[in-house]
Amino acid sequence: MKILAVQNRMGIGDMVIFLPYIEAISKQFNSPVSILVKENSKATQFLSNNKHIDKIIILERDNEKRNGKHDGLLGSIKLAKDLKEYNFDKIFIFNSSLRFYLIAKLAGIKKIYQYPLFQKKNQHIIEAAKKFSKEKLNLNVSTNPNIIVKNEDIKEAKSKFDINNSQINFILGIGGSGETKRVPAKVFIDLIKLCSEEYNCRFFLATGHKTQEQEILSEILNSEYKKNCEPLDKFSIREIIPIIKNCNISVCNDSSFSHLSAAVGVETIVLMTDTPLIYGTYNTKMHAIIPDGEETVTHNTLGKNKINPHKIFALIKKILA
Repeated sequence: MKILAVQNRMGIGDMVIFLPYIEAISKQFNSPVSILVKENSKATQFLSNNKHIDKIIILERDNEKRNGKHDGLLGSIKLAKDLKEYNFDKIFIFNSSLRFYLIAKLAGIKKIYQYPLFQKKNQHIIEAAKKFSKEKLNLNVSTNPNIIVKNEDIKEAKSKFDINNSQINFILGIGGSGETKRVPAKVFIDLIKLCSEEYNCRFFLATGHKTQEQEILSEILNSEYKKNCEPLDKFSIREIIPIIKNCNISVCNDSSFSHLSAAVGVETIVLMTDTPLIYGTYNTKMHAIIPDGEETVTHNTLGKNKINPHKIFALIKKILA
């Protein structure tokens, strides 16, 4: 049986969140599932070891210039033509778009399972997927994603980066896709100071290449704690995941690294500043920190300057106890 799952949301985090639902489909039909995802999901970099994933098909649309292969009406026709070549028997569409329903029809896929059409507004990312799985397949799906990391890759990363088990090894996810998600460098420097006074520590700094992310990285590396910090901005997601797996604990902005570290089984503290709290709590390995003075967090909370390093450190001590 050939099955396709469509996960067209942007980014690594959303790909990680939907992983348990895709795996549940694979288990239900005893068949690996192909996925249709966007390039920036980086699915090819962290799902290659997953036996439930077959082909990873890239959806080429929604770039800045709107000139991707699958953009617009002609792009939809091209996508339908591309999918038709795979002869899929079933398709599971994790969105409410009429566009993807029509594409599936044009691709000749007989069994189409999809979110209710035209209900995208205020759709809860977790609850919608859980309801979909329950109604269509009578499945109760765990919200804990699991990224498989090969033992040989873990050992290779440990050797390459000289990771010492006698130290407390931290992943610090100091980057973030949006400016309002990026906690200031001072918070991380203060946290590094607190941790270094209590433990023998090493800090792996995970971030992207945007100017503001690099500025945060530079500020941390220009501090007195540089010798205990290892920047990871020159490495791919594929290379970083085994490093994360070697760490004791992760402290991340609401970014791809918070999702990845929790999914490889590392206790992850998520600094929630400007997005719904569910993005930092859906996995049992996640522990959310919210801005001082707030009872919760959502879009436009704008709390990055109110993250308290002492609260993070208290949670670290509790986790490591």
